[in-house]
Amino acid sequence: MKYLHTMVRVTDVDASLDFYCTKLGLTEVRRKESPQGRFTLIFLAAPGQEGVAEVELTYNWDPETYGEGRNFGHLAFEVDDIYAACQKLQNGGVTINRPPRDGRMAFVRSPDNVSIELLQKGDALPPLEPWASMANTGKW
Repeated sequence: MKYLHTMVRVTDVDASLDFYCTKLGLTEVRRKESPQGRFTLIFLAAPGQEGVAEVELTYNWDPETYGEGRNFGHLAFEVDDIYAACQKLQNGGVTINRPPRDGRMAFVRSPDNVSIELLQKGDALPPLEPWASMANTGKW
């Protein structure tokens, strides 16, 4: 058995690609349009992870309400520098819901409220301000 991908339904392709690609750093691997099924599938991966573990964004052409998207938990990505990743996201207007106070873990949410966990590669980094004293915001 091989893990292939996690599917996340999205309501705004442009906002989702801005979040997942521009801000989070994933790249689009492939796209499939299905006029008969009235949906678009967009597969994303972390650089160098194409075909290993992907995120499938599913955009249904007919509007639907999906709620908060937390019914499956969260997506998790390992990052080289948790502080730099959070700063980049924050600079892009993303709220850091659970800051990396411990130098190890943070949570943010996508435009469709999908919870995204960021984990420091290797050992936790030493605590660093402003992250060490930053409070949680909202939920994750």
